[in-house]
Amino acid sequence: MGRDTGKEKETDIISKIGEKYPRMSKSHKAIAAYITDHYEQAVFMTAAKLGETVKVSESTVVRFASGIGYDGYPEFQKALEEWVKDKLNSVQKIGVKYGRSTQSEILTSVLEADIEKIKDTIDHLDSASFEIAVDTILEARTVYIVGIRSCEPLADFLHFYLNMIRGNVVLLRTTSTSEMFEQMIRINEKDAIVGISFPRYSMRTLKAMEFANDRNAKVIAITDSVHSPMNLYSSCNLFARSDMVSIVDSLVAPLSLINALVVALCLKRPEDVKHNLEELEQAWNNYQVYLNDEINFIDEEPMLNYPLRTEGKFSKEGNLPEEENLP
Repeated sequence: MGRDTGKEKETDIISKIGEKYPRMSKSHKAIAAYITDHYEQAVFMTAAKLGETVKVSESTVVRFASGIGYDGYPEFQKALEEWVKDKLNSVQKIGVKYGRSTQSEILTSVLEADIEKIKDTIDHLDSASFEIAVDTILEARTVYIVGIRSCEPLADFLHFYLNMIRGNVVLLRTTSTSEMFEQMIRINEKDAIVGISFPRYSMRTLKAMEFANDRNAKVIAITDSVHSPMNLYSSCNLFARSDMVSIVDSLVAPLSLINALVVALCLKRPEDVKHNLEELEQAWNNYQVYLNDEINFIDEEPMLNYPLRTEGKFSKEGNLPEEENLP
């Protein structure tokens, strides 16, 4: 069987690893995970050093390189070096594209590019998959959300609002794959997971989705295209265009997609959302959560010296001590 030797294939080494990941052995998956999450270090490692780091033999590393389509480790390392070099040279690409532009021209150019990505997302979004995602999230016993690196703010956003719509929402936060599995240990067929990942794809996110799929949980992928490795274990795929303008991932379209998902969920459960927001509002008022943190009017002065509780007053329930008696 011939090897892929074209430059385009070689520089797309991370995608090749993602495509072959489901059929890899346990040791090869460990190598793949390390390279994907630590490519800056892996690119300088010999086969022996990489094997020592991942706790596998040097020959296993060599077989891994061969297994994903290279004629040995040196060719694999060269392909990884070119991929990393292309990523690190993104700063130079900014100069080529925007070097002679004024600040206002840069602003207009970036915003127009983001508008185009949203339009492209609208044109290619599968409405049936969107509806399935909404129903899956509402019907699941527990919903797990995972987004790593630049996708972490997207996961935070979805978790924040989903928690207002329904209970049992778990945001997976960790830098370790093993810790991620510990947080997901009880996931089963009654649960669902939403995996959010865009180039450069996260192997930790993919592993979480694989684990959920093995436990027969519903798997929803929010990613960029049908070619994304995140689709390997998902039963429902939502695509949003995300190109790199420079060194920065454009996450405008993915955020809009998640925003639409939240709105659709709210409209499916309006009474639940209303009840949850009323309880939150009551808690905020009782404990003056936003007293010194939120200004609703431009002429409103922050009450910096206002105490947490008014002296001599009890809470509405009458079961809390007076302010001066609090420890």
